[in-house]
Amino acid sequence: MKTVQQRTLSTLAAAAAALCLAAPAFAAAPMAKTPAPGWSRMMLGQFEVTPLSDGTVDLPMDKELAQDPNKTRDTLARFHLKPMVETSDNAYLVNTGSKLILIDTGAGAFFGPTLGKLVANMKAAGYSPEQVDEIYLTHFHGDHAGGLVKDSAAVFSKAIVRANKLESDHWLSKDKMDKSDDKDTFKGAQAALGPYVKAGRFKPFEGSAQLVPGIRANPSGGHTPGHTSYMVESGGQKLLVIGDLIHVAAVQMAEPNVTIAYDSDQKAAAATRRKEFDAAAKGGYLIGGAHLQFPGMGYLATEGKGYKFTPVNFTQMR
Repeated sequence: MKTVQQRTLSTLAAAAAALCLAAPAFAAAPMAKTPAPGWSRMMLGQFEVTPLSDGTVDLPMDKELAQDPNKTRDTLARFHLKPMVETSDNAYLVNTGSKLILIDTGAGAFFGPTLGKLVANMKAAGYSPEQVDEIYLTHFHGDHAGGLVKDSAAVFSKAIVRANKLESDHWLSKDKMDKSDDKDTFKGAQAALGPYVKAGRFKPFEGSAQLVPGIRANPSGGHTPGHTSYMVESGGQKLLVIGDLIHVAAVQMAEPNVTIAYDSDQKAAAATRRKEFDAAAKGGYLIGGAHLQFPGMGYLATEGKGYKFTPVNFTQMR
């Protein structure tokens, strides 16, 4: 027979159970489903460098790389990557203290909804398109030049756009477009550059030109006729913004002779990659790649017949 104390405890337990059943269930916190703004920042000597993400795009690299697709898939799997590689599209904002320079502009609306985030990320990083003084294009493919325009109007209202004359002579030529099987790329380049050409704000250069103090054009053709990388130098530190000298680090670092379908001159593209990567490894300076995983910056070292890439250490700009 239960004591009074036992009966009281049983009654309280039953009441507590009833309250638990009646109380509403609390759901787990909802998933945010959005990433952080795609920008980073570091100092290069006295220059401030802000990598900007334009987003990512899935590309079938087992089909695009010039090697056996099964080998590509095996290599990608070792790096925990699928054949449809989620590929970064990066640009680099350089504040020299007297000029604000943007190297490449992302895709804008040229490549679908997963890209076109550069302006939003630029604003999140504390800058606006109106502040950009000059834009240097590595080449005229849509994922590098498309961000110049929105709804056929110039996004960067004050900027001078610069690129290698070999690039503009090729892609802005109606005669070359008429003779080409790749008319879409020509049309995209002409649409992207059109407002700047019309306004007199496109200024091509030739060869290895000093564009502003601390930034020099470095001709690196092969991917396109006038593809150019840019050497940024301040306080004894260097960064080479390499554009499309490499697309798939998981494959092409170890096997730099592997080219990609987008290279207009396969042999020249592979030779240029080796030349520039050898120089970067020997010189010990940073590279910044458009399609290396964001923020796409790091160091190269020779390893076997290829290279090892070491991403730059994260910094909070102390």
